[in-house]
Amino acid sequence: MRTTLLRRGVVAAAAAAVLVLAGCGGDQSGGSAPAPKLAVSGEKSGTLTIVTKFADPKYAPYFVSVAKAYEAANPKVKVDLQQVGDQPFKDKIRVLSAANQLPDIYFSWAGDFANKFVRAGLAADLTSVLGPDTEWGKTFTPASLKAFQYDGKTYGVPINLDGKYLAYNQAAFTKAGISAPPATFEELLTACGKLKAAGYTPIALGNQFGWPAIHYITQLNAYDVAADQLAKDYDPANGAFTDPGYITALQQFKTLSDTCSNPSANGLSHEAAQANLLSGKAAMQYIESLEFQVLTEKGGASKEIADNWSFMRLPASASAAGDTKALTGAPDGFMVNAKSKQAALAVDFLKFFSSQQNASKMVKELGWLSPVAGSVSAENAFPQLVDTLEDMGQASQFAIWLDTVTHAEVASAYLSGVEGMLNGDRTPEQVMKGVQDAAAKAKKQAG
Repeated sequence: MRTTLLRRGVVAAAAAAVLVLAGCGGDQSGGSAPAPKLAVSGEKSGTLTIVTKFADPKYAPYFVSVAKAYEAANPKVKVDLQQVGDQPFKDKIRVLSAANQLPDIYFSWAGDFANKFVRAGLAADLTSVLGPDTEWGKTFTPASLKAFQYDGKTYGVPINLDGKYLAYNQAAFTKAGISAPPATFEELLTACGKLKAAGYTPIALGNQFGWPAIHYITQLNAYDVAADQLAKDYDPANGAFTDPGYITALQQFKTLSDTCSNPSANGLSHEAAQANLLSGKAAMQYIESLEFQVLTEKGGASKEIADNWSFMRLPASASAAGDTKALTGAPDGFMVNAKSKQAALAVDFLKFFSSQQNASKMVKELGWLSPVAGSVSAENAFPQLVDTLEDMGQASQFAIWLDTVTHAEVASAYLSGVEGMLNGDRTPEQVMKGVQDAAAKAKKQAG
């Protein structure tokens, strides 16, 4: 899903822009704006405005079809669906927020990106209709709802499930004499040596936009730092990032990139790296489950690739001190404008959007996992997607993308620091010094 998910390389900048919300049209009460009415009374009518970042031709038609179906079921409702690309969305949402003209429904990533809208009073509290004990809330997987909670309240409707995995070419593994997926980080490094000897680039890496490397760090941080310490540091009001596990995570990534990946990763796009996987030149790539469809014949892969791929989690080191069952990923979501005059209609549309029928349709047409219970089956999903859902169910928690879960200053420091480390310009210790300085600045802003 890369044309629409080129998000995290520049999402830190977008999140920084959202900082202006509290001073530009946002409520100053930290999310305590008067609660809008969320139940439709009387006939459904009016215009509902929605802004998404799913303009890619592979995905846009699905959202259009759901909007048209809602209009057909409610003839007096017009859905003004505005779909833009990833970066245009960040620019658009910044402008609309500053002008106090947010649409009724708008896309958001989980983590501090969404939380900024909450703190600015621009996201409606949906707890009364979408809390875990409500009829609607019970239709979602608990982890997906938790990703859009803030101070115990629910502010976002999860629209998909996305986890990060090492997709691998089974034929390449066989040729290299690798009989089973590596179970530890150390075994992965050994496997990379075998794959190199067999003529493959072990792991394709394109870090042109910064986020691919950050996804590795997200997972390694979860493995190498205790969960309670990680949560404390990711909170802008408390972050210090002095735990030695952060250095360990960076060192492991540096070793992995030196041992397993292609050179000059910062000059290569994720898509170009993926082409090496699809052509059989690379044996693995760290990708999102939302991208899995590209490895199928329906998604454009050759039969040779489509019939010979599987996936595994990035394995933890045998000495990992953190949560080795955490999985990098998070759902994307929709939020409702707290100041919308059509908030009740917005909730009604989102209930329609997240019905099991529409969720099942999304799985079949887009190849995305849905957070709606019962929406994935062997009838509408390829085998690896079904297996992915089972694997996600075994995860202890989602380790939300580092560059959306942390404060923008911290995310930016990580992005630039890790890029410098890949170039050989910075050491792990220097990267963490930059992150610690950024965390101190973020703490001051939060105070």
